[in-house]
Amino acid sequence: MKHRVGFNPLGRKTSHRKALHRNMVTSLFKYERITTTKAKARAIRRTAEKMITRAKVDSVHNRRTIAESIWDKAILAKLFTDIGPRFESRPGGYTRMLKVGTRQNDAAEMVILELVGNEPEAPADKKKKPKSAKSESPKAEKQKTEKPKAEKPKAEKASVEGSASEASSVVESSSATEEKVSETAAETVSEEAVSSESESEETEDSAEKSES
Repeated sequence: MKHRVGFNPLGRKTSHRKALHRNMVTSLFKYERITTTKAKARAIRRTAEKMITRAKVDSVHNRRTIAESIWDKAILAKLFTDIGPRFESRPGGYTRMLKVGTRQNDAAEMVILELVGNEPEAPADKKKKPKSAKSESPKAEKQKTEKPKAEKPKAEKASVEGSASEASSVVESSSATEEKVSETAAETVSEEAVSSESESEETEDSAEKSES
């Protein structure tokens, strides 16, 4: 039996196992979610949670202690400025494992190891609003608020133009008739004058004959 074995060596030598922990913990803090086998996730989970507990207190000693395992300065700063304060009021359980299934080649059980609070936001249920409650677009509202222009439609313009042309033709015809009437009246007057002159000449001739 294996007595006093408090960790899983993962079938690797010490140097290889430390490098594996260092790389995977760095990736976990960088992306806040990694996919790996269940055995590796359980081993790395312990290392990551111990680092987060130490990162709650931002001190020089804690930074130097964790810097022995995390060599990336940007990830080390993120651990103390973002991840540590995020779990300041949480007494433990900073990570979770979600089962994915088995790997295709060797049927190893795969899981997703992620930080708590990194869940994707659920899409909000879009409830269908009643037709009466639908908000109109701002363009439609602007069109309603704007006063309608005083432009007449084309049909009305055409009718107006037609009536104007008819009125002008009526005026022209009336003026033409008046001219004709005046011409006829002048002709009749001239004829009457000619007839009266001829009658006066005839009377004069008859008077001369009677005198003779």
